[in-house]
Amino acid sequence: MADEQQRDIKGRVNLISEEEARRRRLEALREKGINPYPNLVERTHTIAEVLQHFDAWRGEEGDFILTGRIRLMRDMGRVTFAQIEDGTGRIQIFFQVNDLGKETYQTLKLLDIGDFVQVRGFLFVTTRGERTLHVREFHILAKGLRPLPEKYHGLEDIELRQRKRYLDLIANGDEAKQVFIIRSRTITAMRRYLDEHGFIEVETPILQPLYGGATARPFVTHHHTLDRDLYLRIAVELYLKRLIVAGFERVYEIGRDFRNEGIDRTHNPEFTMMECYQAYADYNDIMKLVEEMICSIAQEVKGSPRIVYQGTEINLTPPWERIRLLDAIEEFTGIDVNRYPDEESLAAAMRAQGYEADPRLGRGRLIDDLKGAMFRQGHPALRKALFLTDYPLDVSPLAKQHREIPGLVERFQPFIGGLEMGNAFTELNDPLDQRARFEDQMRQRAQGDEEAQVLDEDFLEALEVGMPPTGGLGIGIDRLTMLLADRDSIRDVILFPALRKTAEEA
Repeated sequence: MADEQQRDIKGRVNLISEEEARRRRLEALREKGINPYPNLVERTHTIAEVLQHFDAWRGEEGDFILTGRIRLMRDMGRVTFAQIEDGTGRIQIFFQVNDLGKETYQTLKLLDIGDFVQVRGFLFVTTRGERTLHVREFHILAKGLRPLPEKYHGLEDIELRQRKRYLDLIANGDEAKQVFIIRSRTITAMRRYLDEHGFIEVETPILQPLYGGATARPFVTHHHTLDRDLYLRIAVELYLKRLIVAGFERVYEIGRDFRNEGIDRTHNPEFTMMECYQAYADYNDIMKLVEEMICSIAQEVKGSPRIVYQGTEINLTPPWERIRLLDAIEEFTGIDVNRYPDEESLAAAMRAQGYEADPRLGRGRLIDDLKGAMFRQGHPALRKALFLTDYPLDVSPLAKQHREIPGLVERFQPFIGGLEMGNAFTELNDPLDQRARFEDQMRQRAQGDEEAQVLDEDFLEALEVGMPPTGGLGIGIDRLTMLLADRDSIRDVILFPALRKTAEEA
């Protein structure tokens, strides 16, 4: 951090921090009767508007009033050049002592990089060809008491950028903002696609008396008035299915889910999901929806169905390849899961191939671990857009049993660039089968599996009222943004991700 020199009454030079210098300039402004944080702001145009129409507006009578943050100042004696930036762009501004008067001009010395100002003046072009606002009058709007990070040296630390996102967005400008513009446009494009295809957007509880719809450990809180524990939702599935029971044929929700689990490059405990449910559909219909929707989103957000993710070009144009999960595992790990009918034999086969395996997890979980290992190996054939289909029944308690293959369910997951993008089923609508699955999950919980699902009696009652054949889907918005913004970590696409304590906080 830069220091400033100050001479005491005996002429000795003291060093004071920049923050202290800024606070002294703040007090100097107040001593002059200037409010450093006024209520009233005027602005006639954004900077982008001025730059867009500069040639036409240049030389017009009347003044333009702009606002923005000071990003550069050069005091040249009787004139000062500066740059200000608003949310739309940056422009040079010009101050001259003859225009402002000596006393007002001296006030410029109390301004700092990072302060917000309002400037009024006319447009002209400098001898160097720089489009500029010649300032006739200025007002401070907000005094910054901490220095901004330097553009090239001040904010290179990745964790600091994630921990203090506001500094990242200031220091790294368009590059950092573009990620979150892509995120916003992705959600808008997804919502537009679903709306245009007859889906109704709904809202379901975030605080739930009973969590469900996914295999995860929840966050728990206590409601004092009701005197009961409530859970932050881990999924919206069971509530959306209740609406299918109620007669809505196509519903969706985009919102936050919360899972009390590990943090890594693709997992954050608070994340955004889109879940949708379509009556009279199965997982084949939902596969078609996914590939068409994501291709449409890429076209709208990126301008093409062909994108580049981490150095690999990926074509999102339908149809995507469909591969049965067990076939993919055999092809890419060399383990034919069908030869090992129980967890002990499968675990032994996995260990023989160098994979970690704990038979206590159950056969389905071991298969899921093989799936994860398969993608971690990074085979190029798995980096395109594809669907893995037909999963083990024992890790899919909400999916309908496969119409042809015993022991499997009609479930798929979309993968793009090696990223798992979501989860989808032909939804289980047999209330007796669903009850038996929940009871099996409860047995797993009793044996120590904290992520096993709980039995939701109200949901079962809804199924007993009757739910039509239904296809369901969940897509992770954060991971889809990772893909479209070409980012390798989920923390790069969440404005304020969950992070471990700093040494000072510990």
